[in-house]
Parts: sequence; structure tokens; C-alpha cells
Amino acid sequence: MRLPLLPAIVAFALIAAPAMAQEAQWTGEGSFGAGFTTGNTDTSDLGLGLELAREQGQWTVTLEAAAEFAETNGAQTKNRMFVAGQIDRDFSDRLYGFGRASYERDEFSGFESRAFAGAGVGYRILTGEQTTWAVEAAPGIKLDEVRQVVLPGPVIVPASSEASFSVIAASRFAHAFNDNVRLTNDTSVTYAETSTQIENQFAVTAALSGALSARFSVGVRHDTDPPFGFEATDTATRVSLVYAFGR
Repeated sequence: MRLPLLPAIVAFALIAAPAMAQEAQWTGEGSFGAGFTTGNTDTSDLGLGLELAREQGQWTVTLEAAAEFAETNGAQTKNRMFVAGQIDRDFSDRLYGFGRASYERDEFSGFESRAFAGAGVGYRILTGEQTTWAVEAAPGIKLDEVRQVVLPGPVIVPASSEASFSVIAASRFAHAFNDNVRLTNDTSVTYAETSTQIENQFAVTAALSGALSARFSVGVRHDTDPPFGFEATDTATRVSLVYAFGR
């Protein structure tokens, strides 16, 4: 399978991040998942992910990057990249403020790219050793690059850039069954005039040996108003290897 540019960048980051983390006191994890089928249909699927975090006093910086790529019978069917950064500032053990920016590019959706920037507040509902749960909300600005669409007729709707007021709400839940098995469920809703995005990522991670773990994950992304000709919902089910560093 040919590795395109954006996943290649994330792959390089996965290799370089552990060394960077040791020098800059970052913690994080890198994940790699792949699937292949042969027979009547030849398919290949690749997923890469990277998460970094650094805490200093009342401040926490987190960085995220993910890339997905797939082919079916030699034709590309998925090419998506996502990056995000967030800065948290604690006001108490439970209440915090944050600023967040994200960028997504998807070659097979009705939106060529999407960007969000905003600031808001978060609250940690559960803070136990086994279970944590935090909720967040923030107003901001969202920029959608909408693809050209050809309607029946034919009628061509040209590509456009649409900036709009947006609000993001998120829930981040984690539960450790024991020292080796952990469940996480992250949900986010990004409201905008063009289309509201709803995303949920569910994962179960089991330790294998040392810093290496195995992960089963199910991701769902839904657009309330996708451009004509594009599906409203995308799902991804994947088994991945995860390497933790800096912990």
C-alpha cells in the first residue's frame, strides 16, 4: 500500500516523539493499526495516532494528531488527517479554562477542510484513581472549506469557504478496570451554521508488555447536513498497537 504524504508525516512523528518526550518532559502515546483483506475484494486500511501532554504547575498542554488511509482494489477510498492543540489552566481541582484549535482535512468528505478555534471552561465531574470524567464547552469560530457539488440537471454548486460562529461541547470519560485494562469514551459536538459535527471514540486498551499495549476502538463521525452526494455518517473499527512513553 502506498503511504501518502500526510500519514507519512504522522508516522515520522511517532518515531521522533519518544526521544522528544524524554528531553522536554512530555508524556504520550503513539498508535498504529492496519487491516488487510484479499479475495473478491482487496482492501487495505492504515491508521496512525499520536497524543502528547505536558503539565507544568496549573498549566497543561496537549497535542493530538491522527491519519487514516485506505485502498480498495488499488483505488484510494480514505485519506484523512486531523491535528489539534489545547491549553488548560486549572482554577481549582475540578474547574479549568482552556483554549483549543483544530484542523481536519478529508479527501472523501463533502468538506475539503475544517478548522476551529475557541476558548471556554471545563469541569472534572469524577476525579478518582480508577474513574475520571470531564466535560467542556467553548464558543469559537469555525471555517469550512466546502467542496464543489454537482447536482442533478446537472447543476454545479461551486466550492466555497464559510466562516461561522461555532460552539464545541465535549465529554471525556476513562475507567481503569485494573492495572492492565482501561476503557475510554470521548464524545464531542461541534455546532456551526453549515453543519453540526458529532463524534464519538470508544476504546478498550489492554497492556501487553512494558510500554506496549493492544487497543480495540470504534469511532463514529456524523454530519447533520453534509453536502449533496456525501454520506452523513462514517465509522471506523480498528485493532491497534499502542506504545506509551514518558510515563
